[in-house]
Amino acid sequence: AALLSPRCDDAAVEEAADLALRQINADRDEGYVFSLYRIVSAREQPQEITGSVLYLILDVIDTECYVLSRKLWKDCKRKPAHLAVRILFFYLISHMMTIIYINQARNIAHLNTYECTVQPAPRRYISSICPDCPVDDSPDRPVYLDAAAQSLAKFNEESEEPHYFSVLNVTRGSMQWVIGPAYFVEFLIQETTCSKDDTVVDISMCD
Repeated sequence: AALLSPRCDDAAVEEAADLALRQINADRDEGYVFSLYRIVSAREQPQEITGSVLYLILDVIDTECYVLSRKLWKDCKRKPAHLAVRILFFYLISHMMTIIYINQARNIAHLNTYECTVQPAPRRYISSICPDCPVDDSPDRPVYLDAAAQSLAKFNEESEEPHYFSVLNVTRGSMQWVIGPAYFVEFLIQETTCSKDDTVVDISMCD
């Protein structure tokens, strides 16, 4: 069948984009929840009996919600452009191609496949819009692992949780030069079996 070209602001197209993005976020187990920035293009292929296959190109941007929170993208606040680490330089956001089947009469929607082009924003772009902002760095550097450990030690000391928490992984590291280097770190934590009633020398040894 010939491909139709519905408007990107058509209600059915917007609904399909929402369904596709929800499924994509549900499939991911690391990174931040993607939010819809805009629908770049939409093509529709009517099926022989009923329903349609929609080919959508979406631009998405990081939110402040980590994917493990399982929050819907509409419930998450977008990161500012200089903090949205997963953006495509040409669009300044991520580029995503989705193919979704919609049958409104039978209330069926199925995301057939999707493909994403995701990469960090170049430093020159970040410098142009925010010259004083911290610059992204490799989160695997020891300085960020140490910063996460120090932050978590303070959390374990001050929180009212009954068990100690340990670092699961460091998700982001950045540095800003003020008088000296200032390091910023984002990381995930997980609860351990070690109780705060016990003396624990090395939390990394806790299950």
